[in-house]
Amino acid sequence: MRTGDLCHLAAELAAEHGPNALDYARRAVVEFENAGAMDRAQFWFVMSILLDDIATQRLDPELPLVFH
Repeated sequence: MRTGDLCHLAAELAAEHGPNALDYARRAVVEFENAGAMDRAQFWFVMSILLDDIATQRLDPELPLVFH
């Protein structure tokens, strides 16, 4: 999955679930880590970072995503 796709998915989750989206993502990380599904846990960890950035307005999902 491309980084832009991840950002758009996070934006959709944030729009649909509001502040709860970040909580859902964080709980998914813990649950997948406990189940030994590290790839899934890493995916939700990335989503939680993007959701946090969207919630705090450090990331505008309408603009291109730039990593430094």
